[in-house]
Parts: sequence; C-alpha cells; structure tokens
Amino acid sequence: MNVMRGENFDLVVPPQVKADMVSVLSFMESLGDELESASDLFAASPNLRISMHLIRGHIEGRLVTMTSLIGASRAPYATANRRIKDMQEAGLIDQRPRTATGKSFSLHPSMALLDQWTQLTQRVQRLAVTQFGSSVAADVSDYYYGDSYLTAKSIPPMKVLQSPLKLPGGLRVLVHGDPTFMVMDNLKRQFEQTIGTQIHQRAFSIDRLRTEIMRNAERKASAYDIIAVDLPWVGDFAQQNVLMPLDQIMDIGRIDPSDFHTAGWQAVHWGGRAYGVPAQTTPELLFYRKDLLAKAGLEPPATTRDLLRAAKALHDPHRGIHGIAWNAARGTALGHTVLMTLADFGQPVLDLKPNAGGFETKDLAERDYRVTIDTPAGLQAAQFLKDLLQYSPPDILSMSWYERIRPYAAGRIAMAYGYTLLAPYFELDEASPAKDQTGYLPHPAGPGGAPIAPVGGYLMGIPANLAEDRIPAAVEALLAFTSPAAQKMYVQNGSRTNPRYSVGSDPDVQRLSPIFEAVDAMSWRDELQFWPRPPVPEIDQIIQICGEEFHDMLRGIITPQDALRRAQGRADAILSRS
Repeated sequence: MNVMRGENFDLVVPPQVKADMVSVLSFMESLGDELESASDLFAASPNLRISMHLIRGHIEGRLVTMTSLIGASRAPYATANRRIKDMQEAGLIDQRPRTATGKSFSLHPSMALLDQWTQLTQRVQRLAVTQFGSSVAADVSDYYYGDSYLTAKSIPPMKVLQSPLKLPGGLRVLVHGDPTFMVMDNLKRQFEQTIGTQIHQRAFSIDRLRTEIMRNAERKASAYDIIAVDLPWVGDFAQQNVLMPLDQIMDIGRIDPSDFHTAGWQAVHWGGRAYGVPAQTTPELLFYRKDLLAKAGLEPPATTRDLLRAAKALHDPHRGIHGIAWNAARGTALGHTVLMTLADFGQPVLDLKPNAGGFETKDLAERDYRVTIDTPAGLQAAQFLKDLLQYSPPDILSMSWYERIRPYAAGRIAMAYGYTLLAPYFELDEASPAKDQTGYLPHPAGPGGAPIAPVGGYLMGIPANLAEDRIPAAVEALLAFTSPAAQKMYVQNGSRTNPRYSVGSDPDVQRLSPIFEAVDAMSWRDELQFWPRPPVPEIDQIIQICGEEFHDMLRGIITPQDALRRAQGRADAILSRS
C-alpha cells in the first residue's frame, strides 16, 4: 500500500475537507496530550486514540496496521489489543486482508465510526464557540466539518472494499485526457486505498483514445480492465463487439439507474442494453457574462435571434472583447457544432421519430434511418453559423474545445458555447473576470426548435475481450469509480461534470458551483438531450463530413446551399455502404 506524502497529499482530499477534519483531530490529540501530561491521574483513553488514528489514516490515505494502531492507543499491548477487538465486534473497525492467506491485513474506520466522529466534531465546534466565542459564531449553524461528512443529505465518503481486488499487475484504465479524468488521476492513491490494488491510468486526446480502443479490441486479451468511451461511439463499439454489455456480467440494479440524469443513462444504451456506466454527463451550455449583459441592459438570450443581438451589442474588438466563441475548427470540432446547431433549429441529423422530449433513439440498433442535413431547418442553421462569424474572434475558424474557453476565462469573450467540464478554467481561477460572473443556459432555440442542452461526456465500460478471470474485479472497480461518493470527490477536487441527481443535489456540491443546480434543473425540464449526436456506428464519419463542408462554407469557398447538398451527399454515401 502506498503512503501519501508531500505535495501529493493535498490532492487526496479537498483543501476545506482536510483543513476541517485535521484541525479537529489535531485539537483533540493536543488536548489529550495536555490532560495526560498534567497529572498521572489522567490516563490515556485508548478507544479515543484508536479512533483518531484510524480516521486520520483514512483522511490521509495512510496504511493502518494492528501494530501501528496498538502503538497509537498508548495503552499496554494486551489492553490495546482487547479494545481493538471490542471495537471490531461493535462494528466500528473494518478489517481487510492484504494477502491471500489473510494473515496480513489493514484496519479502517467503519461507516458507523465515521458517522459518530462527524457528530462529535460538530459538538466540539459548537461547544468551543459557546464557551470561548468565535468570529464564526454567527455562522455556526451552517458550519461544516469535512464537507462530505456533515448533513443527512450529504453523500458519505468512499468506503474501502472489504476485500482488496485481486488483479495481477493492478487495475489498468484507459481514459480521455480531460479535466475530470485528470482529477481521477490526482486521486489515484485514494482509489488505490479503496479498492486495495495499484491503478495504472493512461490518458489520450479524443482521436488517439478512439484509435487506442480499437487497437486494444484487436488483441486476444484486453490490455485494459476499464475504458472511457465518448457517448457517440456507443453504437459503433456495441456493433463491433468492443464493449461488453453490462447485463452480461453484473446486476444492473447495483448501479442505481434512477439516480442518473435520464439523457445520460439513455446515452449508454444500444439495442436496449447498457454498455457502460455514465462517468461524465457534461452538456454543452451557453456561458455568458452576467455583468456584461447587465451593463448593456440585455436579458440572457433565449433564442438564436436574441443571441445574435447580444453578441452584436457586446462585440467590441477595439477594446479587445468579442461577442461569442464556439467550436469552429475544421473537422471534428465544427462537425459537433453543426449537429448541435441543427438541433437548435429542431432538426436532428437523422430522420428520428419525434417524441414528447424531442426525438426517439431507442430503435437505432435496427439501422432504419437516413441522414437529414439538406433541409429548410438545415439552411437556417447554416445561415446562423455564418451570422455568428461577424461577432466572433478573428481566429474562430481554428478554435476548438479548449481554445474557445481560454479567451472567455481571460475576459476577451463575452459569451461562449462550452461543455461544463471546461468551467474550471474560469470558476477556479481567481484572476478570471468570468469567475462568479458566469451564467449558464441551454442552447438558445431557433425557429422550430426548443431550448436544449446537448449531452456530451463519457461512459466507463469493460472491454469485450477482457480476460474472464479479471471481469469480477473490474466490475467492482467500475462501481467504485462511478459511485455517488466518487463523483462527489471528483467535484470537490475541481471537476464540473456530474451524471447523478444525488450528487448534484448534495449541499456540499452545490456550495462549490451554481452549474450543478442549473444542470439538474435543465434535466428536470427535459432540456438535457443526447439525440443531437445519435450514437449510430456512422456518426463519427458524419461529424467529420459536416466539419469539412461547413468549414468551407464559413471560409466563403462555397455557399450554405452547396455545403448542405455536399454534406448530405457524402453522408448518404456512407450509409449506403453500411
């Protein structure tokens, strides 16, 4: 088991959590030292010392053994050993084997002990304020220790597995190199403590990730136990037997499907079967500067016409401020924008059947669909993109995922389309003019459309060619990585994506950013939709085609009508070969 040291310690738990919990532990340890040194009549309290050592080890990700716990108790060996056994029988201490024989094991605080400690720390704080006064007295009712331990609605911390996962060589994970998965990498030691084995994580850009997944699928046995998959790839990977359907290897009920945003849960399905667990539900929203709109006397834009009006009013290149930024780089980036803009005007890229929430996607596995790009709504969408150019920065045609958000965070852009996972660029930057001044909206709707927040993100799934003897442990790791406790921990360490209702409504999470409450509200209003990028096997090629033809249109090489006709023709040819 690795011990967290130095600069990595601060990455294990959020700073507020560490500061609060460790301060209480330190206070009680110091008070105990003072009492015990004041007189021989004040003997050490082994149970309290044992509890404090366990909880500190849990917070700091340190290994706690029977030997170290007996030493921390400050009691004679026999007494300490008896007290530890008593606490185990009372359900306060969990024991987990470290070896196959079970002769070597580690000790951990149980959920019952964590709950008892939470109540104790709250009482200690309130007693201190009552007796001695404090500058935080007025806020004591809202004060919280440990962030994730306080209220009944708060999601409790992750609990170590009773038995460590048996995975020779450790757990092997393949992910996308975005902020959320990088948070997971920062928390690797915490997860290693939870699952009881080493974790080896590789991260790639989106295009290299797909290439590596397909290369891995050709191997006799998968080199990865868990892989992250972009949601639009689900249909293709299911058809090509790249991903293992979850109902084949586990009880789906263990995932708690009802806790996921509806669109995010639907997006991991193909042919009625789930092929992974939502790891990120990150809708693309409109980020806008509330202060700049208020100064201009403008309301947040609800329609595409309102958006163009606001972009024009806020566009002031002479002062170094441009109206709006968006994904307009040639290929994949612009292709995604085209599909989402079509959806803004009520037009899916395929002839999907309408339903109450938008359009139906559950029958896509039957492959009875055709491309719908060259339509009247498509022409409106194309013209809207051309109009946006007037109020965009001069390098807009090379802007993609991160390039559109960095200038927004720097105060050079008044509005930007962006995924929620990119919000840390300004929410966590004290120097950003957009910090605490950003509002979040679904895409403004064009004529014939409705406000929607197109869902992006990733699922975590298990490769279809994973060796059979590794599957049970991979399932347990998958459940740990996607659990409410894990998702909450990602958020507390900087992520701004969340696939679960329970996490979005957690009071500790809501304190960190207004984005979670906003996204939850969009989900309840049925504005979170994944049909704008239907996960059919051909979707990557369709996106690439749109990104090429519409880029030529935006450069003025071809007309909007030509862009629509050419994109339609090329996409039809792709479907005819499928």
